[in-house]
Formats: sequence, C-alpha cells, structure tokens
Amino acid sequence: MIPQPLEISSIHTAYRDGSLTPPALFEALIARMNAYADKAVFISRIADAEILQQAEALDLAQLATKPLFGIPFVVKDNIDVAGVPTTAGCPEFAYTPAQDSNVVAKLRAAGAIVLGKTNLDQFATGLNGTRSPYGAPRSVFNADYISGGSSSGSAVAVAAGLAAFSLGTDTAGSGRVPAMFNNLVGLKPTIGRIGATGVVPACKSLDCVSIFANSAADAAAVLRVAEGLDEADSYARAPKNVLLPPLPSVGVLAANDREFAGDEAAAKLYDVAIAKAQGLGWKVQKIDYAPFLEIAKALYGGAFVAERLAAVKDFYAAHPEAFDPAVRSIIDGAKKFSAADAFADIYRIQALRRAANAELAKCDILLLPTAPTIYTVAAMEANPIALNSMLGTYTNFVNLLDLAAVALPVGFAPSGLPFGVTVIGPAFSEFSLAAYADSLHRALGAGAGKSRAQTKSVLPPPPADEVTIVVAGAHLSGMALNHELTALGARLVETSVTAPEYSLFALSTTPPKPGLVRAPGFAGAGIAVEVWGLTAQNFGRFVAALPAPMGIGKVTLADGSVHPGFLCEAYALEGAKDITEFGGWRAYVGQKV
Repeated sequence: MIPQPLEISSIHTAYRDGSLTPPALFEALIARMNAYADKAVFISRIADAEILQQAEALDLAQLATKPLFGIPFVVKDNIDVAGVPTTAGCPEFAYTPAQDSNVVAKLRAAGAIVLGKTNLDQFATGLNGTRSPYGAPRSVFNADYISGGSSSGSAVAVAAGLAAFSLGTDTAGSGRVPAMFNNLVGLKPTIGRIGATGVVPACKSLDCVSIFANSAADAAAVLRVAEGLDEADSYARAPKNVLLPPLPSVGVLAANDREFAGDEAAAKLYDVAIAKAQGLGWKVQKIDYAPFLEIAKALYGGAFVAERLAAVKDFYAAHPEAFDPAVRSIIDGAKKFSAADAFADIYRIQALRRAANAELAKCDILLLPTAPTIYTVAAMEANPIALNSMLGTYTNFVNLLDLAAVALPVGFAPSGLPFGVTVIGPAFSEFSLAAYADSLHRALGAGAGKSRAQTKSVLPPPPADEVTIVVAGAHLSGMALNHELTALGARLVETSVTAPEYSLFALSTTPPKPGLVRAPGFAGAGIAVEVWGLTAQNFGRFVAALPAPMGIGKVTLADGSVHPGFLCEAYALEGAKDITEFGGWRAYVGQKV
C-alpha cells in the first residue's frame, strides 16, 4: 500500500514494518509517471531500470542512519544532476554536468533517489509556468489553469503523487506560488542556507534553492539535510537557527492593502486563514504593506532586472532567438538600465527597507496571501507580463529583505481551485516558520496535493531557549539511555553524521559505552549521530548527571555546523577498541530501531 500523501515518516514506517519495500514503491511511482496525462511536467526522466536498480540496492540496515532513505524526489531542471542534461528550460543552452549540484549530492548521500528533472519557466524567469519550450504544466486541479512557476514541474510532480518532495528555486516567489496553485507546502529558505553550487543562476544575489513537500515537517526534514556552508558558493552562509515564540504576533494586510485581482473567493479564504490563526492563539495585527509592495515592484520594474541579463549575458548575445518571447522581453528590457540606475534603485530600496523593517518590528511574522489569484493558461498567454507581475504581489519583496518564508495550503474556492498563504519571518527562522505552517496547515484541514489527503507528520515548535546536543551512543533513539533525554522533554532535531575527522571507540566500561574522539587530520566517513534539542535548564540537568569518563565538548557535523556533544576523556581510550569502520554505535551493537 503506497502512503497517501507521500510523506517521509509514512514511507519509512512502511519500510520498517515490511508493508512496503523500496522496489515496490519505485515500481508504483514509475507506473504513475508513465500514466500521468500532463507530459509537460518532466524535461528528462531517469531511466526506469536505473531507478529500480538503485531501489533494489538499498540496504534496510541504513534506514536508521540515512534520514532520506529510499525517498523519491525530483529536481528542477536548472539544478545539476550528474549525467543528466541541465537545460534551464532552453534546449540550446543544455549541458551535461559530470557531478551533482551541492544540494543534490547531499540529498543522495542521505538516501534519497532522483526520479527526473522537471520543467520550469525558462531561466527561472516567471511565476506562471507557461514560459517553456517543453510545454506548460497545469495545476493538478484544473488543466485549464497555470501550475505556477518558475518551479512548475517540481510542484506538480509532488502534488500529483509522483514524488515525496522536490527541489525548486526561488528568487521572486518561484518556490511559493506553485505551492499555492497545487495545494502544497513550499519552503523558501534564507539566501545562502542551501548552497547553490551547480545551480544555474537567475539573480545570483537573490536565488534560493527551495523545497516542495506535502507537509511542513517533510520540508523541514529535507532542509536539515540540504543546508550547510557551501565553500564553492560565494553567497552561501553557515546555517543557524533564529527561534521565534511558540505563539507569534502576526502581521496581516489591512483592508486597503488587500489585492486579490477581483477574486472574491481568495479574499474570503484569506480571512479564513487569519481567523484560524487567531484560533491557534496567534495575536493578529494589521501592518502597512506599502513599503513591501514598492520593494516587490522594484524587482522586475527597475534596474534589479539587469541581474537577470548578467546571468545569461553571453548566451543571450549569441542566441537571442533561443529565448521564450516573454523572457526575451524581460531580459532585453534590462539593457536600458545603467550602472547609475542600479545604484539609484539600491538607495531607494534601502530607504524602503527602513520603512518595511519598522512594520516587521511590530510583529514576529507576516501572514500574507501567497498570490492574489490563479489564472488560466489562455489568460496568461494573452497578457504574460502584467498577470505575472500580479502573481508576485506578495512574494517579490522577500529575498530583497533577506527573509525566510513557508507557503501552505488554506482551502478551496467553490470552483475547486486552491488558495494558500505564506508565513514570513527573519533570516534563519525556517524551523520556527515551518512549525507555524504545520500547525496552521493541519488546523485548516486543506490536506495536501491533488488527493487533499491529510498529512500525518507533526512538527512541534522548537522551544525559545533550545540548546542542541549531539549524541552518538546509548542516548540514540530507541537505545538504552534515550529515556534520559525524552524524560527531560528533549526532541529529535535531526539525524546526521560528524565531520570526517572523528573516530569512534568502544570503551572498556560496564556497560560498554562509545567514545567519540576528534582526530585532526583523520579523513573518515564520519560517525552517525543524532542532534537533540532541549531547554537550557534541562540541558544543564542532563550534563550535570553525566558520569565519567563522558563529558561535553564541541562536535562538528558534516554540514559544518557545531553543537555541544558527547566526547570522552583521553584516559578512557586505554584498551578501547577502534570501531570507526562501523560508522556508528548502532551499527556496532547491531541494534535496530
């Protein structure tokens, strides 16, 4: 039985209890992809035999150590997958990369399996999904309507049940608008939180790799794997977590700032979302949206559009005929701006940023419509620039202000078309935003994707004073001492692996315990660990109760993040057995969750 909707936890539960095997899941998904009527979703597919070969090669023993073990995903075709052409929606631009992009490599290392490359608005220029020579994917709810863009195929693939999650990119809303039009969660991380090496740029200083999923819990789980400092990306940033209150104060649109392009059903559904947020205990207050709107307009209406020309300048000069007409008009229009114009717009945005920040200071987060409305493909093709601009009313400003955002489903109009909202907060507040999105999504009851099936994963909010700790032995999930953490209210933040310079030893203690040791210069595969979070007070209690020879030091993970964690005193290594080759304590003792 294939879980519906496709969620990481549901798939893993089915793998564990034997009701589903990886080959059976991937055989079913291949059949779905082959049967799916909208052939514009994919630009290229991984060969069926290759997918099944990867699924059959999976070792269930790795389920405990690989957080995305056997999870199917798809990739927007401006993100490199080794051996598969990257087109960016332009056949003449296509090249075949020899290696995966930074983000795809991380997801694959965590056990996920790529099914194919998905369609997009050419060079990620658009929010509607119709600007591709490979066709226009359609909303899963009505084939007359747009899928949203530019990450069109990525959203449709998840909403149609073809993949559990997907990668998009988001410069102006491309990871959020398609989420609304297909009843999904769309997580747009902070600029640089996910490395962009191997991603074709649209606006390099603003681009983000984004995540589509059926639940906020899944989007957050994928982010935990995908994040990390990418040394080859000059815009990459080391991840950190800004924690927001469990019950936020929420900025919403005043009546005079509400633009729904005449869509009365969308306007009513926005009110439904606000009322439900209040029912959750969120404090709602109106903000002045004017500075945000002016910033949003500047992204395409001013000199900032010249960054899109900079991204493809040489190719555009040699192959202008290869560009979609709407994309060509946008990029060609950038030629009229001078360097002086660019600086004038930078100064203008800085002034607007001050006004916008004053509004942001009134609340913890914003709760805005993801888009004012949804259009038919025919209407979009008849008026491609103006209608596309309308779609960015509530999304374009976010990256210019260095904010994070999570889009979520709200409900459906009488027409059967979906509507969604987005929670927007400070840079690096993704996990708090995802928890908000999760609680509001479940409260609204819109379900996920085309099936509208209710999601099962729950993402509790992180405590405001949370401290993380890395565990590598008996405190791992399901093991003998894990109860010492759970009794203190600790939550599992992520399953991870240490940086390569760590070794693991079986200490000569009674009962046996592992000793994690950092050995500078050692280049191993890393040690399987878990990161747990607990309040500062309970962290102190936990550490105070630790017996010798265990102690707490700083542990560096493979993603570059540093956390407090278990280390052992040097004297305890005398007579200890080096068990690094096992990759972790669980594998060594042979215990499975």
